[in-house]
Amino acid sequence: MNNNFQESLADKLIRDLNLFPEHEVDIVPTGTFATSKGPRLVEKKITFPVLGDSGATVNDLVHHAGYCRLPHSKDARLFYFFFESRQSKADPVVIWLTGGPGCSSSFALFYENGPFHITENMSLSWNAFGWDKVSNIIYVDQPVGTGFSYTSDSSDIPSDEKGVSNDLYDFLQEFYKAHPSYIENEFYITGESYAGHYIPAFASRVHQGNKNREGIQINLKGFAVGNGNTDPASQYKAYTDFALDNKLITITDYERINKKIPECEKDIKLCATKGNNACLHAYKACRGIYDSILDITGNINDYDIRKECKGAHCYDFSRMDTFLNLPSVKEALGVHTDFISCSDTVKSAMSTDRMKDLEVGIPELLEDGIKVLIYAGEYDLICNWLGNSRWVHAMKWSGQNNFVGSPTVPFSVNSLKAGEMQSNGPLTFLKVHNAGHMVPMDQPKASLKMLTRWMQGKLATT
Repeated sequence: MNNNFQESLADKLIRDLNLFPEHEVDIVPTGTFATSKGPRLVEKKITFPVLGDSGATVNDLVHHAGYCRLPHSKDARLFYFFFESRQSKADPVVIWLTGGPGCSSSFALFYENGPFHITENMSLSWNAFGWDKVSNIIYVDQPVGTGFSYTSDSSDIPSDEKGVSNDLYDFLQEFYKAHPSYIENEFYITGESYAGHYIPAFASRVHQGNKNREGIQINLKGFAVGNGNTDPASQYKAYTDFALDNKLITITDYERINKKIPECEKDIKLCATKGNNACLHAYKACRGIYDSILDITGNINDYDIRKECKGAHCYDFSRMDTFLNLPSVKEALGVHTDFISCSDTVKSAMSTDRMKDLEVGIPELLEDGIKVLIYAGEYDLICNWLGNSRWVHAMKWSGQNNFVGSPTVPFSVNSLKAGEMQSNGPLTFLKVHNAGHMVPMDQPKASLKMLTRWMQGKLATT
């Protein structure tokens, strides 16, 4: 794309884009940031020029973008988008976390379940299946250093889930102070991929904050993880089985690669007890299993084995980078940093976190009635449905036996089978048909139905 075309788009967008002051939030002047003595939350109301009909039933549909200056940091700001529901402000509040680690939640916003899609000419069109149709949804660039989030002090970038979850908890506290009308709404945590690490830790942090009566009580009802990286021990062992089942490798390959599993298991156990270097060694040992499969499959898209890998992330997401780095868009959002879709700095900082088991905190949440939905597209290799199914079924909690013994039933959309699932009490596992790693992108209608019914406690409804 040539520079002249980019400039013409920028000129058009800045003419069409309207900005409004946010009445609920203590705002600093447009184009400036909070100082150490200023407000914690700096937010704008934004109205993008969007093609088509929003499908909104509310008259004052409002979109927001802002920064939260984290109170327990030296200089960290988390960037976020907040989209009020197209249906009702009484709908649940949903937060979405993209994985990586270090990849922006704008991936989901513009390519999966956000209000908009980016068109070829850099315009925006409404997503008919955006999750904002049934929820007030927040997309956060996290951990610090991801997307538009930033700090001038590298020590603010977390290296483990304690740091990640504390930052997100602090963000929520500031968000609800700025938007008190949403405090009573049901609250759900969602996300995919490495968010299989983030989400259980974050949910536990919110739940403990509620129990300890810290700050604002958050009406946490549940969390959902799509194609997550949660329990490495279970998931790395499933790679060869998944690859063999899908004819990516031969039985000879299978037997040869499986010889790497014992060292992987041993090193994961050492990671749990010793941490740091032991975790790096575990990742190297276990990654050998995965890399051996990719050596055989060649240029396969490991997020969707039906496709070839094309682009930096095996997909072409370049429109997002171009759009968010347009001067007009950055001015509209109140940002003064370049957008980084996936941060190598954050990925490196989280390197010792990758092999830790985040399933361990989930049973307590289940026992306290927090709903848990683990879903996975059936054609993803990297965080495949089989590995996720295994850790979910092996998880020890009071309802484990009933869950394992529960029937597999269809997940249907408009009377057509879109997946299959098992449920018991607050726990559900859902395998989504005809989808890869990014279920809301591959099956947008099914993913919106999934979210809607799950929040309503009616996931099995046809």
